[in-house]
Amino acid sequence: MNAHPVGVILKPGKDKPIRHRHHWIFSGAIQQSPSFQNGDLLPVYSAGHELLGTAYFNKLSGIRGRMVAFGSISATESLQRSLTSALALRNRWFDPAHTNAYRLINAEGDGIPGLIIDIYDQTAVVQSSTQGMDRLIPFIIEWLTENLKLTTIYEKSLLPSRREEGLSERQGLLHGSPVDEVTFKENGLTFITSLSKSQKTGFFLDHREMRRWMGELSSGKRVLNAFSYTGGFSVYAMAGGARTVDTIDISSDAIEFAKKNVSLNGFNPDDFGFHSRDVFEFLRQETLSYDLVILDPPAFAKKQKDIVAACRGYKDINRLAMQKMPSRSLLLTCSCSHHVNEELFQKVLFQAALEANRMVRIVGQHRLAPDHPVNLFHPESQYLKSFLLDVE
Repeated sequence: MNAHPVGVILKPGKDKPIRHRHHWIFSGAIQQSPSFQNGDLLPVYSAGHELLGTAYFNKLSGIRGRMVAFGSISATESLQRSLTSALALRNRWFDPAHTNAYRLINAEGDGIPGLIIDIYDQTAVVQSSTQGMDRLIPFIIEWLTENLKLTTIYEKSLLPSRREEGLSERQGLLHGSPVDEVTFKENGLTFITSLSKSQKTGFFLDHREMRRWMGELSSGKRVLNAFSYTGGFSVYAMAGGARTVDTIDISSDAIEFAKKNVSLNGFNPDDFGFHSRDVFEFLRQETLSYDLVILDPPAFAKKQKDIVAACRGYKDINRLAMQKMPSRSLLLTCSCSHHVNEELFQKVLFQAALEANRMVRIVGQHRLAPDHPVNLFHPESQYLKSFLLDVE
């Protein structure tokens, strides 16, 4: 009789997702496992004791294991290959003279669960969401320093999901020279972000293609950029020849950074409107005589239980905008809530249009930034949805 292999053994029939190169192993799929410390790497076997790959595990997480290698390849070699492949993909898409800020690693999208790395010129911002990835950070730093010309590697692991892994939030310098504000190029425009004070990993690079598109649509238009953060859409609208641009965000710090970004690109902030206001309040109180309205709110649903409240929030802001926008104006509306999928978001927009009593048509949808790839074997890595709507 064959001895049981030392590793995690899955229940009969529960190996199918792993054979299909899906990264997650839920607790209910595990038949038996050896004693381990949270974050340990362990081999994963089928019920028939066939080696399926290697994952790191955490007893505290609903997603008990996350695959970092499939088949017999070692975890280290698999990570090395994934990192090298991710860098090659970005090098095919971006000319550093034109765009030198990009997402290098998009977690499962690049085959490395728990890891986000954004590059801003010679600065890398690293975000780890799991205990297993925390253990691998020294390996990641070593690879980055060997393969990229970086002056700074900064960690910004400020995620609520870390608590589910038994981790505290972490932020600070990992390697190189301390720096706070970094300047970078995106599609030939110049931006600045603060490593310590910014949201997430600094700048919302996932909307790069949408910003470019809205810039192309802004010529001669009156533009409202609501939930503006540091003004990315506003800069593109100005560069695209917008007649007026109003920039709205509840954070006064974000508005100050938006003004900096506008100035960096040769525009005078005094020529445009900047307002530190609650967007819901602004939409209720103002007339909204704009040709293009951009609604790009933060995630309203951070957890599964938030979905109902999130949908109510999305419906409210879109209904308010649709009610007040002039006929034949355009509304770009977005959701980055992972738990609100595209189908549900579209239903919310339908309800908003119905309640606003406006004829609304979809004339465009989200343009994925190529440095935010979605793993075909792991579709859960897709989170950002955008609809461009014609409001009649």
